[in-house]
Amino acid sequence: MKALTADDIRKSLVNCSKGEASRLALPRDLAERPWDDLDFLGWRDPSGADRGTIVTELGDGLVGVVLRCATATSYNSLRLAGRASMCSLCLTTHPGQGVTLMAAPRRGSRENTVGIRICADLACSLYVRGLKEPPSGGRMSETLTVREKAARVRENLAAFLSKV
Repeated sequence: MKALTADDIRKSLVNCSKGEASRLALPRDLAERPWDDLDFLGWRDPSGADRGTIVTELGDGLVGVVLRCATATSYNSLRLAGRASMCSLCLTTHPGQGVTLMAAPRRGSRENTVGIRICADLACSLYVRGLKEPPSGGRMSETLTVREKAARVRENLAAFLSKV
């Protein structure tokens, strides 16, 4: 993925207003991100643990979505505590709260959302490349190459974004 600027990120957001995009808390370490190893830029809002954002290259441009994260007190989070869950993008298995349900409001509709179960730290690209190790359980052994796993992450993300 190419390195992104704050302006690139704000312009890419498709499911929020320009005002919301201008107030969005951006990562402070954009210059230090491992851009060559990222299939998408993802971060959790440091000012509110219930928000996240994903920006990726899709087609000839950038597409970004703002996400709402399930809270730790929600029914599903309590029910899944102590169990392992698998990320829908990178297929990494995490124990407990390592995978969370995130929902993106659809374009033009605050009441209609699309959800996905995804790594809570949004580090899918690093997991498939072996640059970050998940807690016990982790990744299943696969015969796919790293390039093929990364392509699968991008395909899964594109399928999710097409619903937003």
